[in-house]
Parts: sequence; C-alpha cells; structure tokens
Amino acid sequence: MFALLSGLFTGLSLIIAIGAQNAFVIRQGLTKKYVFTVVAICTLIDASLIALGIAGLGAVISGLPWLLEVIRWVGVAYLVWFGIKSLISATKSQSLDAAGVESKSAAKVVTTVLVMSLLNPHVYLDTVIFVGGVGNTFGANRWWFAAGAMLASLLWFFSIGYGAKAASGLMSRPIFWKVLDTLIAVVMFSIAITLATFKF
Repeated sequence: MFALLSGLFTGLSLIIAIGAQNAFVIRQGLTKKYVFTVVAICTLIDASLIALGIAGLGAVISGLPWLLEVIRWVGVAYLVWFGIKSLISATKSQSLDAAGVESKSAAKVVTTVLVMSLLNPHVYLDTVIFVGGVGNTFGANRWWFAAGAMLASLLWFFSIGYGAKAASGLMSRPIFWKVLDTLIAVVMFSIAITLATFKF
C-alpha cells in the first residue's frame, strides 16, 4: 500500500502541470470530440513508459544522450509550429466556435496527441528515468509503485478531459477560444524555449 500511494503521489506531482499534452487534452475536452480516444491514448502511453522505466529502460536511455537530443530538437520545432498555429487560430473567428466549426478528423486528433506525447524529452525523463528510478528503489514492491503512478495518469487525464467536456457549455463564447488559443501558444513557446535551453 505504501508503494502504491508513493507511486500515485509521485505520478500526480509530475503530471499536474500545464504542458503541451495537458493543454491539448483540455482543448479537446472542450470540443467534446474524441475525448475518450485522447485521454485513453495519453493514459496508455504514460502507463507503457512507466512500465518500461520500472523494467529498466530508464538506465539504457540515460546512457544514450544523443537520443534525447534528437527528441529535444524535433520537439522544439513541433512546439514552435503548434504555437504559431494556435496564434493564427486565435485571430480567426471561424475557428472559435465551441461547437466545433473547425473540427479535426479522428486521424488528425490521434496524430496530434501522439506527437504531443512522444516528442517531449521530459516525458521520458519523468516517466521512464525518474519514475523508473524511484520505483526500482522499492525492490519487490516496485510494480505496486508503478501501478500507483499509472493510476495517477488515468485519474488526471480522465479528469481534465471530461472535466473540460462538462464545462464546455459555460465556455461557448468566441472570446474564450481566442484567449485559450493565445494561452496555449504562450505555453507552447515557453516549453519550446525550456527544451532548447534545458541541460540534460
């Protein structure tokens, strides 16, 4: 039980932050489209990376700094592009309808959430290396720690995805989408700068 709770709170402490992935989940929840698909993918990716970290992949990745560098710069480029796209979206009234005037296809939504989730080096640092490293200190109970961390991801993503969906009726005015897109752009640029200057 101690290992499970430790994993739960460790997972929550790492995941509760406004980042590219969380911003996308919230925005998708507000559109009420493909919410389950998005939160399920995010949860499964986190669970898979946590499992790999507990199984020992974290030690392997930490020994391949060039891999994190490749992921870093691809991630920076994508985040800058996404930030620019969000700023442009904030200036177009036709894309600000909460009912979804500008509706992405399922394929585009899945592709975006996969890119947001997998092209961020911090995802690997947090889930594979950090959670994997801490979890392995629990010895035989390390998989209970992993279960707690996985539960944190499940609770968080489903909460923000469906929480945003439930609140979407209150956020249907165009000005909300203009502000949201602008904030998302700021977040994307901030994360891109952080990634570009972060020392692994």
